[in-house]
Amino acid sequence: MIRAKIISFTARGAQTGSRIAPALYPAHAEQYARGTDQSIKKTNLSRMVQQAMVDCDLIVFVGACGIAVRSCAPYLQGKQYDPAVLVVDENAKFVISLLSGHIGGANALTEQLAQALSAQAVITTATDGRHAFAVDTWAQQNGCTVHEVPRIKYISGAILAGDPVGLYSDFPLEGELPKEIRVNEPATCGIVLSVRTQLQPFAHTLHVIPRVVHLGIGCRRGTSAEQIEAFVAEILNEEHIPFSAIRRVASIDLKQDELGLCMFCKQHNLPFVTYSAPALAQAPGSFTTSNFVQKTVGVDNVCERSAVLSSCGGTILRKKTARDGMTAALAIEDWRAHF
Repeated sequence: MIRAKIISFTARGAQTGSRIAPALYPAHAEQYARGTDQSIKKTNLSRMVQQAMVDCDLIVFVGACGIAVRSCAPYLQGKQYDPAVLVVDENAKFVISLLSGHIGGANALTEQLAQALSAQAVITTATDGRHAFAVDTWAQQNGCTVHEVPRIKYISGAILAGDPVGLYSDFPLEGELPKEIRVNEPATCGIVLSVRTQLQPFAHTLHVIPRVVHLGIGCRRGTSAEQIEAFVAEILNEEHIPFSAIRRVASIDLKQDELGLCMFCKQHNLPFVTYSAPALAQAPGSFTTSNFVQKTVGVDNVCERSAVLSSCGGTILRKKTARDGMTAALAIEDWRAHF
């Protein structure tokens, strides 16, 4: 579910805003009307937009583009951080994709909203205008993140120029590749589909990271979130795996209320799942065993087994690492790149 804020400035704009919220389903949409007599939440515009740029996935301005630009401009951080921003004129004739067209999904939301309002979608990104492959859109649709966002321009520039773009993938490829994409062939710029970032096969290499790594973890009671953060960061750095590759954190159910672990997951917006000792014992595969862990929690290994269960029987990327009362392992789920 996306979190949306709808901002209008006139009575007619507020009426249009009331049509927008249902069209965005599934979404939690909050309306804000400024300078109207309607009983819609009122607050300081600048402060509200500043907060919305952090808290929301989508902001829809019902009014002039200039107001939207001036309201958002002081709080822009970059295309990998900014929410989608749309502008709808108060008569609902046009829906304009203003910010985060690809990564934030503004272009797709513009099409969706324009269809619902019987309006004209206005999308100005060059790849969309030519119906060309956009790597950031593809990444967003496939549950991936772009590791080096500034390098998107090299990929898009080559595609728009009709030049070949290389592709190296650690994962099976499905579907028909865009005509500009060349698999395992020399190219000046190219895409690497991997959870690791050390490979640089092109002069301009763009790493697209599938979110398919599962972190299994165990810790001594009372371990702080800061200790867990440092430990996990060290392991990921050693493996050349960015935080963005982690899909889920897993452990034994005895740790489901462990404060430091719960805080670590919340800080990184990571789902946290736990399993009982009998369930962990049924995990498929060969694991690092410990008699001490067996006697303490009823199963011979927590981190490796929970990572494998969380990844639905995936492959271990990093076996158990123990340090300062903490243990961690990494597993990767089966994944295919769909074009």
